[in-house]
Amino acid sequence: MNAYLNEFLFGIYPYIAVLVMILGCIFRYDQNPYSWKADSSQLLRSRGMRWGSNLFHVGIILLFVGHLVGLLTPESVYHLLMTAAAKQKMAMIAGGIFGSMCFVGLTILLYRRLTDPRIRATSKFADILILVVLYLQLILGLGTIPASAQHPDGSSMIALANWAQHIVTFQGGAADFVMKEALIFKAHIFLGLTIFLIFPFTRLVHVFSAPIKYILRPGYQIVRKRG
Repeated sequence: MNAYLNEFLFGIYPYIAVLVMILGCIFRYDQNPYSWKADSSQLLRSRGMRWGSNLFHVGIILLFVGHLVGLLTPESVYHLLMTAAAKQKMAMIAGGIFGSMCFVGLTILLYRRLTDPRIRATSKFADILILVVLYLQLILGLGTIPASAQHPDGSSMIALANWAQHIVTFQGGAADFVMKEALIFKAHIFLGLTIFLIFPFTRLVHVFSAPIKYILRPGYQIVRKRG
């Protein structure tokens, strides 16, 4: 890949994508707060929704946490417990399991949205677009597993982690770490960044409004006065 293009895609584009996500979310919530929702299709047709939604959401949450921990944990920290090769093997196994869960769930959800006339009629272009983009991202992610297996020493994982850590700490030279990595890794990173870019314009914004507080709050009883 051309050095200038590599620098833009993996050295500059990450900051553009995240900045658009942050500003876009703020603007959307301020200007159109009533659009800040997921628009569930369960009321239209519940068939397949439970399995599809649960597999997708559990899988994608575990994948996100796994990527976050795997990419941002410094070598000096995880070397206290395991080698880079062992960490990569664990990541491949966990990623394969969680990615497959998410893939099956998303397949069910995408099939429902594209084939059910009632759901399709109420779907916005952005609803279908984000599902397709996530679907492609999952395929690329699962495709990185055999690519990682070609480097059992964990060298690719170390390079990608160094890239991510340099990006989040605003250090220069981040793009150099992925310059010689396989195309599938680069495509997976680019599409992931693009998801951040389009995030504010899709139903994904509802992740910031997940009702976690209802899980953590203490129980209470509703009492009404007589008369």
